[in-house]
Amino acid sequence: MKKKQTLAQRINVMRAAVMGANDGILSVAGIVIGVAGATTNSFAIFISGISGMLAGTVSMAMGEYVSVNTTKDTQRRAIMRQKEALSESYNNEFNFVKQKYVDDGIEPALAEQATQEMMTQDPLITTVRERYGFDVGEFTSPYAAALASMISFPIGSILPMLAITLLPASARIWGTALAVIIALSVTGFSAATLGNASRSHGVMRNVISGVITMLVTFAIGTLIGSH
Repeated sequence: MKKKQTLAQRINVMRAAVMGANDGILSVAGIVIGVAGATTNSFAIFISGISGMLAGTVSMAMGEYVSVNTTKDTQRRAIMRQKEALSESYNNEFNFVKQKYVDDGIEPALAEQATQEMMTQDPLITTVRERYGFDVGEFTSPYAAALASMISFPIGSILPMLAITLLPASARIWGTALAVIIALSVTGFSAATLGNASRSHGVMRNVISGVITMLVTFAIGTLIGSH
C-alpha cells in the first residue's frame, strides 16, 4: 500500500511539473507573439516575455500550492466523515461497499466475502476508497507540487523566448508558433499519459488551445500596433 501511495504522489507532482511547463509555453508564447504583432522592437518583445515568465512562475507556484492544499483539506474532511459513519452505522457502510461490488458485476456471495475481508483488514481505507475514490494517506505535498510548477514554468517559457529572440524578424512569428505547437504536442502527450487519458485527444486539445491563444494575441497586438 505504501509503495502504491508513493507512486501516486510522484505522478501528481510530475503532472504539476508537466502542466507548469505547458502553461509556461502557452502563456509566454501568447505574450511575445502578441507584442510582436504590435511592434518589431526586439527589446520590447524580450522584456514583455521576461515579465510574463516571472509573473507566471510565481502565480503558477502559488496556484498549485493553494489547489493541492484545498484538495488535502477536502480529503481530510471526507476521512473524518467516514470515521463517524463507521462508528455510528458500520452495517450501512458494509452494505454500501458490498452493493457497489455487486453493481460492478461481482456475484453477491463473492462480493460479501470480498467486503468482509477488506472491512476486517481496514474498514476506513476500504470505505473511503469506495465512497470517495482516494486512498487514506495518499496526500500530495503542496510544497513539492508548488516547487515543481515553479521550476517547470520558466523552463517551458524558455522555448518561445528563444525562438522569438533568435529567429530573424521575417520568420520569428511563424517560427515561434511552430516551435510552440511542437512543444505543446509533447506536453499534451505527457499530461495525457500521466492521467491515463487519450493521447491523441490530449495532444489535439493542447495544440488547438495554443493555436487559438496565439491567433487571438497576435490579432490584438496587430490591431493595437496599427493605431
